[in-house]
Amino acid sequence: MIQSSSAYSDSKRHFLILDALRGVAAIVVVLFHVLEWYANGDHVEQIINHGYLAVDFFFMLSGYVMAHAYDDRWSKMTLKDFFKRRIIRLHPMIIVAMTIGALCYYFSESGVFPKVADTSVWEMLLIMVIGYTLIPVPPSMDIRGWNEMHPLNGPAWSLFFEYVANILHALILRRLSKLGLGILVGIAGAALIHLAVTSPNGDIIGGWSLDAEQLRIGFTRLLFPYMAGMLLRRSITVKRTKSTFLISSILLVAILSFPRIGGHENVWMNGLYDSLSVILLFPIVIYLGTIGEVTSKASAKVCKFLGDISYPIYIIHYPFIYAFYAWIYKNNVSIVTGTLVGLVLLIAMVILSYILLKVYDEPVRKWLAKKFLKKSV
Repeated sequence: MIQSSSAYSDSKRHFLILDALRGVAAIVVVLFHVLEWYANGDHVEQIINHGYLAVDFFFMLSGYVMAHAYDDRWSKMTLKDFFKRRIIRLHPMIIVAMTIGALCYYFSESGVFPKVADTSVWEMLLIMVIGYTLIPVPPSMDIRGWNEMHPLNGPAWSLFFEYVANILHALILRRLSKLGLGILVGIAGAALIHLAVTSPNGDIIGGWSLDAEQLRIGFTRLLFPYMAGMLLRRSITVKRTKSTFLISSILLVAILSFPRIGGHENVWMNGLYDSLSVILLFPIVIYLGTIGEVTSKASAKVCKFLGDISYPIYIIHYPFIYAFYAWIYKNNVSIVTGTLVGLVLLIAMVILSYILLKVYDEPVRKWLAKKFLKKSV
């Protein structure tokens, strides 16, 4: 049965398993980055090979959840209210993440980051303040040497695109009929396949630089999954069943850690895997997450914890990874030692993420919501 976006029978149901899947994907991202160094820049040799697709999963999940949370509320919510809600939800942790990036910046000085040694403190602080706004900086203002639009915290590029998606959602996408949205999803899917199979590296990695080619990658990676998530929410009736957390988590981890396909000779094959994972497999994972019902208290606690740490760990982890890479480089650390230290680092970041959530993020968001949001919306 198809139901319209304006009349969901379960429109305010909370999808605990989807929250947990976001946490699972975030942890895979951290492990992907921990081990990425040992690939020596060779995409084929990356150990958790498709961990980068977690970003595309986040975009699809975001489209689904945003349609679920807001598409039946526009009659009583202004654009201003909507954008205030999104800023309150996302921006407190962005401030902390950029501050952590600044604190870790000079610990990452080495041959890995060619511009760090020549960057003054005031230049670094300027980039930090700009980072607080999430406004991307051009390559001419890069202070690390990796051409990132947010040199203190590379993954913030995806939060920039998340805000872009929210703007598009509020101004355009929410107004589209299901047919209109479906047509755009088809066009965006074709663009995603083209990007993936024609990529020199046979993947959709990229989107973090403020130049024409990287922006093309970023928008292509954003538009299909976000709009497909919206369309998925509008097009299905959710029927609750037994817990699907385990099976959806296993499927998601398998997709993100699947070995490279095609090697160096047939890179287009891996591009096809990337695009079909986003177009076909991620919707299945999200669907499984939506139909599942968490029945035991233990499972509920695990799912809630994973959901709680998902955003904090994603947005704070990379400054520590910069320093981790510098340590590996300076000391020629073996993959065994590096992996063990990386696992300790992961555990530490999980703990720090939870502390930041409870001590800072939730209280700040609660205060901001009380001060700036209407209770009736």
